Amino acid sequence: MIFLIIGGSASQKLAANIAGELGDTLCSIETRKFPDGERYIRIKGKLEDEAVVIQSTGYPQDENLIELFFLLKNLKTLDVNDIKVVIPYFGYGRQDKRFRSGEAVSASIVLDLLQDSGASKIFTINLHENNITEFFDIPVHNLSAMPLIADYIKEILDDPVIIAPDKGALEHAEEIAGILRCEHDYLEKRRISPNEVETKPKNLDVDERQAVIIDDIISTGGTMINASKILKEHGASKIIVACVHPVLVGNSLLKIFATGVVDVVATNTLTSDVSVISVASLIADALRRY
Repeated sequence: MIFLIIGGSASQKLAANIAGELGDTLCSIETRKFPDGERYIRIKGKLEDEAVVIQSTGYPQDENLIELFFLLKNLKTLDVNDIKVVIPYFGYGRQDKRFRSGEAVSASIVLDLLQDSGASKIFTINLHENNITEFFDIPVHNLSAMPLIADYIKEILDDPVIIAPDKGALEHAEEIAGILRCEHDYLEKRRISPNEVETKPKNLDVDERQAVIIDDIISTGGTMINASKILKEHGASKIIVACVHPVLVGNSLLKIFATGVVDVVATNTLTSDVSVISVASLIADALRRY
């Protein structure tokens, strides 16, 4: 199967890498801003009946989403009938329900707009809330980058323990530990008095162990900072922080390193200084299969 690959502004290098993996054509686009901030989009390549658009929707979320909507609708009006959309990092994916009256369910709204814009199938990686897929009326493939992170860890550590910073991230730790055949645990809060809460690994002793803290997203870094400090207090000899999506707001990366973390690693679903693990092969394989 031959694809025409179109990379949005947020994912141009990744799009080029995916096109290289597939041996397909990378289509050039022209994008710029008018003086008032409005976007101009032009697709410059020769179009086929099928296309793959690759665009992460991280910061600046609104700009990247608008560009994605423009690309999709433009392709549709140019008679491209099958438009597969790859969104390596799915922005606005955290609010999947209405917690208070009057709130916008951002995940559902964005998905409606994607479908209305012409997407025929969507590929994404490690959605923050798995049940977001229930909002789709079109096929969606939520891929996992945890095996890629596991392969990276295997190359740099001999006998790690994989730690989830809270119970919500436990499935990620379980997945990686299952691949590496190593131990895993999560940090658990336990109230020991009305005014005192202790946080520590639930089952494992991490003293003199090499620990990898894993989560899907690092945004402000607060969760990782807290986890790193706790593991240090419990004697971990080396701490590495890993995630799929390095949002890394402000000086969050500096704050994480300041706790004594040896390294921070992430995939290139978003571009950052720590995006050392490529998801190009993962996405290319999924495009071939589906």
